[in-house]
Amino acid sequence: MRYLFQDYVFDIERRELRRGAEIVSVAPQVFDLLDHLIRNRERVVSKDDLINTIWKGRSVSDAALTTRLNVARTAIGDSGEAQRLIKTFPRKGFRFVGHVQEVRDAADEAAGSGPGQPPEYVLTPPDKPSIAVLPFQNMSGDREQDYFADGMSENIITALSRFRSLFVIARNSSFTYKGRVVDIKQVGRELGVRYVVEGSVRKAGRRVRITGQLIEAATNVHLWADQFDGELDDVFDLQDRVTERIAVTVDMRLQSEQGVLAQRKPTDKLDAYDYVLRANAVWRHGDREANEEALRLAYKAIELDPRYGGAYARAALCINAKKHPHWMVDPQQETAEAMRLARLAVTFGSDDEVALAAAALVFGYLAGELDAAASLIDQAVELNPNSAFAWSVSGWLRLYMGAHELAIEHQSRAMRLSPRDPSRRIMISMMSAANFFLGRFEIAERIASEAVQLTNGHLPALRMFAASLAMQGKRAQAEPVARRILSLDPTFRLSGVGDLIPLRRHEDLALYIEAMRLAGIPE
Repeated sequence: MRYLFQDYVFDIERRELRRGAEIVSVAPQVFDLLDHLIRNRERVVSKDDLINTIWKGRSVSDAALTTRLNVARTAIGDSGEAQRLIKTFPRKGFRFVGHVQEVRDAADEAAGSGPGQPPEYVLTPPDKPSIAVLPFQNMSGDREQDYFADGMSENIITALSRFRSLFVIARNSSFTYKGRVVDIKQVGRELGVRYVVEGSVRKAGRRVRITGQLIEAATNVHLWADQFDGELDDVFDLQDRVTERIAVTVDMRLQSEQGVLAQRKPTDKLDAYDYVLRANAVWRHGDREANEEALRLAYKAIELDPRYGGAYARAALCINAKKHPHWMVDPQQETAEAMRLARLAVTFGSDDEVALAAAALVFGYLAGELDAAASLIDQAVELNPNSAFAWSVSGWLRLYMGAHELAIEHQSRAMRLSPRDPSRRIMISMMSAANFFLGRFEIAERIASEAVQLTNGHLPALRMFAASLAMQGKRAQAEPVARRILSLDPTFRLSGVGDLIPLRRHEDLALYIEAMRLAGIPE
């Protein structure tokens, strides 16, 4: 078993602590201390528990215990002042609070995964009620209505995520199970949650029926099941009723938080809402034609309701998506239009974290207005701390601003909220870039390599892979990657590096350009 956190790998079998390729020297007692805290990270470990486990009950002074804890903290880049990973709870004990991934390998892998398959990642549920809402089945008998059932699932996920006492898996990871016969216990393990919601939607004319069931993942016990019927005009109220029943069944204390569902409807125009659901479904196909169709549908929603913040956000994201693959025809005009849409998304979606995060991405990535973007994204994560999209955007913005450690922290939160995200390559490309700019070239290479393996055509991952190889003097390995980059983007030159990402720090841009030059990218 190995535990992965931040840049570290804690290997139980080998009794090794590694940071990237470097082995960190750790005394046996300190290793045991870390092992016990990480294994029991879901609870506060008392002083007596530590003494009994590590020192076998021998008498140990508070000063000696504090010294060992501080040595452990130093080994993993923490300190008694910061307590980012090992937190002291006065008069109660200690707890490892960092985000950890468990990786089963060696004998575990041989017993589980087949040869050549990647190791199984096991996520530990957080210390609060944790839920994944699987995509609701479309029971309407018309596959054209899939988008509507998906929209119901997404909206229930969003509503649940606004309960601050819950941990809710993001839509992108939950929807990787769409169309599959699933083992609820396996879903719980793969997503690191205690509860799973399944359901269905039937739409017939102007009538809607939503059926839902809440299941305890570890035991497969059904805790609650019900159905909700109503008119299409009442669809938002139906979603709220489902959300309330799920939340209160998981934790009765959430009755006091039900005011979070009293926020206004996204729109009073159901036709506009329908167009946005269709735009979201089409946009996820990922190609140029799908992006243009999603933009057209979003503009149609805006025509029907000019005060619909979510519609402006979707349209702005469609234009934002044109920059990286060079789909823009008139970059100056299209950037100005995206900014106009982003400002209207903020005006009419000030209580919608997705609208705020979309606007922040456009402000930062397209226009380079990083301070305004940071303010918007801070509002988004304050509105909904469970929004993987908002945390991911925040990670990118911190990267642009030069706050690389904070970028890693925020992207790590996004990845825990969406551990099976189809856009994982984008998330880990950012993690690679942040480590690159921190001078951790070996770690950046390893992370970029993972992104490249996920999809060999993802240019940001390829560029960071080439850059990190080049800065380690591995030019023979970097040059083929550079040739691959140029085959995918023949117009790419060193003079255009500054247009790729709006880096605020001149030293970051200079480092990136030098790495690209060493890799073999022409002037």
